[in-house]
Formats: sequence, structure tokens, C-alpha cells
Amino acid sequence: MKKITIKTTLIFLVLIIGVVAYFAYLSTKSRDRDQEADMRAVQLVLSRDLENNYPPTVKEVMKYYTDIQKCLYAEECADEEIEQLGMKARALYDDELLAANDVTVHLLQLKSEITSFQEDSKKITAVSVASSANVDTFTEDGYEFARIHCMYTILADGQSSLVDMVYLLRRGEDRRWKIYGWDLAQNVNPGE
Repeated sequence: MKKITIKTTLIFLVLIIGVVAYFAYLSTKSRDRDQEADMRAVQLVLSRDLENNYPPTVKEVMKYYTDIQKCLYAEECADEEIEQLGMKARALYDDELLAANDVTVHLLQLKSEITSFQEDSKKITAVSVASSANVDTFTEDGYEFARIHCMYTILADGQSSLVDMVYLLRRGEDRRWKIYGWDLAQNVNPGE
């Protein structure tokens, strides 16, 4: 009777160790898959060739821009990736916005903002770009402009908050929509 009890105990012990080892393996595999997915998001955004595949509409420009922001403000990025993402964002900027923002200063400010965002335990969890039907277009000084809302969900200290931003885009001579500027929706008058 004692030998059966010892054998049964050993069999259960081996089974328990096997089950724990299997779950540890699955947990590690899942974590690796999540890290690969994060890297794929950053790499996917960086892989877009804006010379040959520039977003054709105001909404598509903003969707790509917010994808860049989600990578910057929701993912862990190396300094090199931050610079590359910053340069992708700059490729969406209007010439006047680029002229007002020196590339070196802009990238330093971007890194500083991201560090501050992380230190405050903030993270962009979702972005909603207004539908194409809600794009407000107008002409001024011979240029075509478009105004579009983007709603950001930001998680900070376990609390979600919404930030409504209004982006102004200007169509260039090459017919591409470029980001001309932005502000909080509460600071923008509808008629402006």
C-alpha cells in the first residue's frame, strides 16, 4: 500500500510540474508574440513609402499621422525609431509648418515630450479620426484647406480621458494634403 501511495504521489508531482512548465512556455510564447506585434506596428508605419504611396485623402493623411502618434505615445520605441517616426510625421507637414520647425529642435522636443508622457504614465489607447463626410473644406488665399477632428483616448493613472484635436490641412501644388497646423477643438471657432 505504501509503494502505491509513493508512486501515485510521484506521478501527480510529475504531472503538476509538466502542467506548470507548459503554462510557463505558453506565457513566454504569448509575451514574445505581443512584442513582435508591437514591433510590427512600428515597422509597418515606418515601411510606408510616402513618395510612391502618399495618402490620397484628408482622412487617410490623418489616419497615417495618428498611426505614427500611436507608435510614439503608446509603444516602447528606441531613439532611432523615434527619429524615424518623427521624420515620417514631418513628411506629412506643410512647407510652412516645416519652415517654422527646425528638424533638430523638433526631434529633440519630440523625444522630450515622449519621455514626459512616459514619466507621467500616460498612453494613447485609441484614436478616432472623423469620417470623410465630416471634413470641412474651404478656400482661402487661393489654397484649398480642410479641417478634421481627431479624438484621442489617453490613459493616465488608470483614468481615461478624451482629447478632441482639430487639424488643418492644406492641399499643395502636387495635390497632396499636408498638415498645416492643429489645436484643441475647444480653442477653435467653427467659422475659422
